[in-house]
Amino acid sequence: MNYSFAPQTKTYQSSAVRDILKVTQQGHVISFAGGLPAEDIFPLEQVKIAYEKVFASGNSSLQYGLTEGFKPLRDAIQTKMEPKGISSNPDNILITTGSQQVIDLFARIMLSEGDVVLTEDPTYLSALQVFRSYGAHVVAVKSDDHGMEPEDLKAKMEILRPKFVYIIPTFSNPDGKVWNNERRQNLLNLCYEYNVLVLEDDPYGDIQFHQDEEYHPVAAFDTYQSHVLYTSTFSKSVVPALRTGWVTGPIEVIRMMAQAKQMNDLHSSSIDQQALYYLLRDFNLTSHINLLRSEYYYRMTIMRDYLSKLGSDLFTWKEPKGGMFMWVEGCEQLNTTNLLSKAVDNGVAFVPGAPFYVDRPKNNTFRLNFSHSTPDMIKLGMDRLVEVLLPATTQV
Repeated sequence: MNYSFAPQTKTYQSSAVRDILKVTQQGHVISFAGGLPAEDIFPLEQVKIAYEKVFASGNSSLQYGLTEGFKPLRDAIQTKMEPKGISSNPDNILITTGSQQVIDLFARIMLSEGDVVLTEDPTYLSALQVFRSYGAHVVAVKSDDHGMEPEDLKAKMEILRPKFVYIIPTFSNPDGKVWNNERRQNLLNLCYEYNVLVLEDDPYGDIQFHQDEEYHPVAAFDTYQSHVLYTSTFSKSVVPALRTGWVTGPIEVIRMMAQAKQMNDLHSSSIDQQALYYLLRDFNLTSHINLLRSEYYYRMTIMRDYLSKLGSDLFTWKEPKGGMFMWVEGCEQLNTTNLLSKAVDNGVAFVPGAPFYVDRPKNNTFRLNFSHSTPDMIKLGMDRLVEVLLPATTQV
């Protein structure tokens, strides 16, 4: 049969990360590809106890829930955001099925065909896919290590009048950089001036390696609580299988997103939300996050030391201050997309950098995840990766 799919499906593409993850299910491949947390330090017993508490609370725990989410969990999230400087209340919080759903719901209620979205470049590839699926024209703003360059951002706002700006300012995906506070405030000032919203994606903010440094979310600068939608998730700090994220921001926008969510899935899993509430209430999440920070920093240093041996004339990279990724750029002639198959044949996988770019991909870049593999597996995987990288650089 000749299936007549809707026109917007022409923009749908399989995620490069998901395609690679299928390959890495082969037992011999060590994957530095996906943004996966460390399974060996999941709080397994505590999660099990949390679910037992849900079932012990009675049959009503298995009933349909509110679209906005389990109220005690929203209360807990409000408390969690206070140290970040984000003022909110439960009515301004929407629980979602991961922060990925936030990106889709926000795009659904905001974007019409041809609307402009400004982003960093490179940026989260799945966000690019979502925006384009709704007919948006995604435009990259010039950026450096400190964030979006103010002059280019202002010029593009003036000329293009974007619908919103999408950012990951703290340990960004894929390149792991951190915006300084001046750039964050500058973005917000321009959004006030040109009446533009910000979607601030912060899945990695808790995984901060250096506690003497302070990174305030852009939402914390939004004194009017009018221009920033802030989203985060428990996938990186607790376990991803809970698929629980949230968004907070202007009440008018949150209500519209809740209506869109009703049409999408009615509400996110009630059981998972309740289990997460008990976990946050009774489990020392701060201690667990500190463990993640320490362990991920150690794993990052192993990967860093291997990259240092490659030589700065062949590869450049910056040591991340948090998050889960290292971003590497090779000599201009290197094509990491073509190199991937050789790496997989040698038992290791990474993500080529090209899909993360808006329109002018750098084919000589790639992303490495250091959180998922154990230290011993990182050493073995980096040995395998170096065996592939060094010959490739001598042949170009």
